[in-house]
Amino acid sequence: MPVGAQPSLGSRLGVGSTVGLVLPGGGARAAYQVGVLRAIADMLPGVPNPFPIIVGTSAGAVAATVLATEACHWHRAVDSLERVWKHFHVDQVLKADALSMLRSGLHWGTSLVSGGLLLPPPPAIFDNSPLRALLAHNIRWEHLRTSVRRGALKALALCATSYSTATSVAFFDGAPGLADWERHQRVGRRETLTLNHLMASMAVPFLFPPVRLDEEFYGDGAQRQLWPLSPAIHLGADRLLIIGVRSEQGAGVNARGRSAAESPTMGQLFGYMLDTLFMDQIYANVEHVARLNQVAEIAPAAVPGVHKVATLMIAPSEDLRLIATRHIKSLPRSLRALLRVMGARGASGAQLASYLMFESEFTQELIALGVRDARAQHEEIIEFLGGGQLSRTIKLPALTFGN
Repeated sequence: MPVGAQPSLGSRLGVGSTVGLVLPGGGARAAYQVGVLRAIADMLPGVPNPFPIIVGTSAGAVAATVLATEACHWHRAVDSLERVWKHFHVDQVLKADALSMLRSGLHWGTSLVSGGLLLPPPPAIFDNSPLRALLAHNIRWEHLRTSVRRGALKALALCATSYSTATSVAFFDGAPGLADWERHQRVGRRETLTLNHLMASMAVPFLFPPVRLDEEFYGDGAQRQLWPLSPAIHLGADRLLIIGVRSEQGAGVNARGRSAAESPTMGQLFGYMLDTLFMDQIYANVEHVARLNQVAEIAPAAVPGVHKVATLMIAPSEDLRLIATRHIKSLPRSLRALLRVMGARGASGAQLASYLMFESEFTQELIALGVRDARAQHEEIIEFLGGGQLSRTIKLPALTFGN
């Protein structure tokens, strides 16, 4: 089917046809997710929102929220996301001007030298109040209930981590009848979602300050998210489209051109930590789901309650660290200086920079890559969304499942 042709969504709908969209975190790398969504919207002209269940974590929670609140106008929501991400600048996310960075440095220095007596430690390295202001201006939370009432959306979940209970919490809202759930170290809690829930999901430890919700402080949702696919499944999805932000080649500290014998710097380790935080559990959980599918097919009585869940994962075909290397100079000078101090230099240091590179040069290239990668899987995506056979739609790059 050529790109742009309208598929017959719904012609094969039935049991096993509820699609959930899972958007993990990734900082500025989330621009890749916008590119994939752009391509899918182009594949489905005139088709209503194909994702009745949407789950977002960290930076992925932003796109998830926009798509859910504007689910009645899904194509318009994708247009809006693309427009914002194509023209992003760091100062829309955090205060990175020289004066703000100097104040932050002086605050940290005074706190360390005085042992916290003169000044308490700041809550985070960066002030992300510009991001809060941007989201407050662009997101209409009242539209979420409209999307549900009109049947364009079943549920939205935003994932955060409770610092009090060390629990992964999926805050969700949606159609009547959706119940809370509780499992080991993970719960689903129905609430009226607000900007604070979204900011909590994105509160990357050390980088951004935690957010207070209901007398507890919350941070980035990826921290304790051992089963990142479970919120979508609990909410009723049996087909999961996952848009990752890391290529098969982009997982280690050492990028091309750097010797593995060199000790990694603090900046490189911090980038490695973020990479582990955002993507490792996704890959592990998809593999786990594939194993459960085998059990459900071969011996369904062995594990009561297990049912097949199809997964289709789209991940970058290129190493995003190397793309970031080409755009380091687009970052504000003060932020480049901080990265140099942390040792985040060169191709290896670009791992950290790629998560902070909210600059149009970088985000536009990632959007274009997402479009290309999605178009390369055009037939699989259309079959997946249209209710194709589960055995043909369970996919995961770089992993092979044995018998």
